[in-house]
Amino acid sequence: MFIEKAVELLQVIAVDEILLAVILSIAVSGSAVMISIAIGLPLGATIGLKNFKGKAALITFINALMGIPPVLGGLLVFLLLSRTGPLGFLQLLFTPEAMVIAQVVIVTPIITGLVQSSVSNVDRKVKDMAISLGASQRQLTLTILREARRGIISAVVVGFGRAISEVGAILMVGGGIRFLTRNLTVGLFLAVELGELSLALSLGIILLVISFAVNLFLTYLQRRELL
Repeated sequence: MFIEKAVELLQVIAVDEILLAVILSIAVSGSAVMISIAIGLPLGATIGLKNFKGKAALITFINALMGIPPVLGGLLVFLLLSRTGPLGFLQLLFTPEAMVIAQVVIVTPIITGLVQSSVSNVDRKVKDMAISLGASQRQLTLTILREARRGIISAVVVGFGRAISEVGAILMVGGGIRFLTRNLTVGLFLAVELGELSLALSLGIILLVISFAVNLFLTYLQRRELL
């Protein structure tokens, strides 16, 4: 409930509606991406590093989830959190937390699939050299992850871009409630619907600046790691 409490506090101090939408977008998408990294990074790395029965089928399933329309993910979360759903007792529907959950459902397969692909594509010579030098399993794993770091950072970039640009799923589980769950993308959508094109353009520019700033920062980290 942390995000919801923070939003309520911002309402009390009369923060501008657009600024509140910016803060909500960053908080929701940032939280969702961090959770998705915590799930997708170890899962994708494990799938990429290990050989086990059914691996090909699992990779195919993850790739399929990467391509599913986000609105279906939103529908799944809506059904889970609705009053008659299995998690309805949590009363999370139409809250920022529900928006985070929806974005986690959408972003986690993307990060998992891209991390798995990056780890699997590490040159076999790197693995053989590490083994020949007497690397332990843990050291071998860290070596492979280090070699795959460029792809891993790219996975985070793609995941954040997907999260912060989502509209359908967020509107479905958040409701687009003013001063509570109306983030930048939902606000932009509603502004267009109401014919407020100047507001829509302003929100679009802000959204573009945020996406560009985050991508620039992650690209900087990526290049710095490669030096």
